[in-house]
Amino acid sequence: MKILIDGDGCPVIDLTIKVARKYGIEVVIFCDTAHMIDRLGVKTIIIQKGMDAVDFMIANNVHKEDIVVTQDYGLAAMILSKKAAAINQNGFIYTEGNIDQILFRRHVVKVARKSGARLKGPKKRTEEDNIKFKEGLIKLCEAKLAQEKTPL
Repeated sequence: MKILIDGDGCPVIDLTIKVARKYGIEVVIFCDTAHMIDRLGVKTIIIQKGMDAVDFMIANNVHKEDIVVTQDYGLAAMILSKKAAAINQNGFIYTEGNIDQILFRRHVVKVARKSGARLKGPKKRTEEDNIKFKEGLIKLCEAKLAQEKTPL
């Protein structure tokens, strides 16, 4: 079991590492050459810049027992198709039950932007967001570790 981080623009890298260490889980950070991320004791995989290059590298390296931290809905969908877990930086856990609606909403927003609509950006990150993320990540870690201990 590993936690894979989509490192490009991820505000919870250090918090993820802290939680992972508590549970003895390996962390791997994936980033492109524009976001050189280096943390002591954590493996970083650097990918050449390119459209969705990091996302595809993560999708190709994830296993069903892994957790992926990402704010990219498309990557989350790929992760779920591989039966792994995915969580965003605010603690929202992506599931088979919610990913289709999220992807549809993304499509609607994209169409609205192309037609000239002005939409608000994301809210400023708060400490409450960090707390929700930590709680969600702990929940996923404990669930995945329990699955590992349960014989088939």
